[in-house]
Amino acid sequence: MPWKETNAVDQRKMFIEEWLKCKNTIEELCNVFGISRKTGYKWIERFHDGGIANLMDRSRRPHRLIRVIGEKSAEAIVALRKRYPTWGPKKLRAKLCEREPDWQWPAESTIGALLKKRGLIGERRRRVRTPHLSQHLTAVTAPNQVWSTDFKGAYRVNGNYCHPLTTTDLFSRYILKLHPLAGERFELVQPVYERLFQEYGIPYRIRSDNGPPFASTQAPGGLSRLSVWWIRLGITPERIKPGHPEQNGCHERMHRTMKAEGVHPGRSRQGEQEALLEEFRVYFNEERPHEALGQKIPASIYTPSLREYPKELPDPEYPMEFTVRRTDLHGCISWSNIEINIGHVVKRQAIGVEEIADGIWQIWFGPVYLGLMVEEGKKKFSFLKNQLPQAAE
Repeated sequence: MPWKETNAVDQRKMFIEEWLKCKNTIEELCNVFGISRKTGYKWIERFHDGGIANLMDRSRRPHRLIRVIGEKSAEAIVALRKRYPTWGPKKLRAKLCEREPDWQWPAESTIGALLKKRGLIGERRRRVRTPHLSQHLTAVTAPNQVWSTDFKGAYRVNGNYCHPLTTTDLFSRYILKLHPLAGERFELVQPVYERLFQEYGIPYRIRSDNGPPFASTQAPGGLSRLSVWWIRLGITPERIKPGHPEQNGCHERMHRTMKAEGVHPGRSRQGEQEALLEEFRVYFNEERPHEALGQKIPASIYTPSLREYPKELPDPEYPMEFTVRRTDLHGCISWSNIEINIGHVVKRQAIGVEEIADGIWQIWFGPVYLGLMVEEGKKKFSFLKNQLPQAAE
């Protein structure tokens, strides 16, 4: 007598029949039939929903078929893609809906399929995603809470290196400035920011990396001449963790777009390069939809800061319990008639001194902690740069 051949559907029916007899547990039945408990519960649920007939294999046909794109729509999509070769289906559809809101444009997936069929896009490379950050950075909820700044590398223009200084508002993604400079020094950067503050007002924070001129690894608090000037304007420097540019990911993503659409090919003269960068800035702010903004343009979100650029540079403000000392030309303060060197970067600045214990003081410049001043004996004090109190370590 030949063996009976069974298929998957027959096996499911047998499984349900044995389950209905209530002689074995689910785990025992699943072991007999060589399936997982998850699969066993799945078919029991299917049986409850529709009986034995519901144990049959279901059609794998998609619930929705990709709609056929009309010739007019297809040509409009292709023409827009050729005009903006770096835009994906989401941006293309947003721009098309803005131009002709009454037209029934196809879904983003359908646009992507059309572009792929026409050879206008390729396969996207898989990439490893960065894990979530443990370091706290300011959560941005309004324009001018945090600006982001950096240099977009360096490339040659007319035989000389060009260093584009870039600044954006993190909330609106609005590019405030793209300015080519001959170097990355305070003397070149500071006038650019002065004009920027005069035009757009003062932000509350500026986020940057840890390189010059934004910060210094040698100075207390990581301060630089530029960040000292920012603090006196009422701006708190916010630096990302060294070696983690992803913490300034929005700005880095803008750099990627800028490299693809606004820098290469470069121009032969500095003035032409500046005009090219300004052309890209206007395009990015006023024409290019941004996915993080719901396909709106940054210019529709950004508004200038209400904090005006001051005519005179004020000193940082400190709590009433602080003692304020002004450093001399060499960055030293006088304490109990003893000269204590805080750092040349804060020369001629108002420093806050906070007593936290007998013979121990915390030293501040505005909101930035600089270190500890410790009394080590009669008429002897030491400044421990960037040193935290033991209880805070």
